[in-house]
Amino acid sequence: MSAAFAAALAAALGRGVAPQPETTVHGGCINDCFRWQTEQGPVFVKRAPLARRNMLEAEADGLERLRQAGSLRVPETLAVGSASAEAFLVLEWLELIEADAASEERLGEALAWLHRNRGPSYGLEHDNFIGATAQPNLTADDWVGFWREQRLGYQLALAARNGYSGRLQDRGQRLAGIIDVFFSSYRPAASLLHGDLWSGNRAMLTDGTPVVFDPAVYYGDREADVAMTRLFGSFGPHFYSAYTATWPLDQAAGTRRDLYNLYHVLNHLNLFGGAYLAQAEAMIDRLLAAAGH
Repeated sequence: MSAAFAAALAAALGRGVAPQPETTVHGGCINDCFRWQTEQGPVFVKRAPLARRNMLEAEADGLERLRQAGSLRVPETLAVGSASAEAFLVLEWLELIEADAASEERLGEALAWLHRNRGPSYGLEHDNFIGATAQPNLTADDWVGFWREQRLGYQLALAARNGYSGRLQDRGQRLAGIIDVFFSSYRPAASLLHGDLWSGNRAMLTDGTPVVFDPAVYYGDREADVAMTRLFGSFGPHFYSAYTATWPLDQAAGTRRDLYNLYHVLNHLNLFGGAYLAQAEAMIDRLLAAAGH
């Protein structure tokens, strides 16, 4: 790590910092993360190429939106800056451990209260990122159109550019054309969403307080957040019982779960390659069958 990088950290934080990070923090697959000692204790530093500074700024914006909502504990943003060809995001250091049943129960209730925060429309005032992929958020009053064009359609178009044509595109476009059937008697509120709420983006403090991080926020159907909690390692039963006790889901929420999680599986296909192709095609087939197609 260069001396210039440490100097930029010190200037952004307004305090002395160690010349090198104390240790690497594992878990991310896009940017490098570190525990870094300062005069006032350790901080969490995420480092990225300068071209990705907007990604770090979007993450800081998402964390601040969640913090202001007041329902969920998130790391405090301390600084966003750059040094030569690199950018960085500095967050407070939190001692995190794996969530237990009691913490998941608290998280379920807190997430339901987060979703009570409403926006004037679906989307967000600006685009952000889902992982390393740009996430368009052009605001809309029509949720079905928003999901068709800016979530499903966007990922299908990206997959086509990445060489995934044929059956994925044929069946995917057919699904895009009929997703209205999943909303025949359901119009979701424009809830503030975490946006990337899988098991790797939540933990707890040593006192049991649940913590979430790495958001991809926008306003949309709260079912999209709940659906993703079941995608890459399901949350525990206490989470779901607490969420539904606080704010019950629509009785047909289960029929839309694949629709919402398809977005993330397609994103993984576009980010990480063909290992996700069969999963995406199977989800599309299930959705078409559920819709009678």
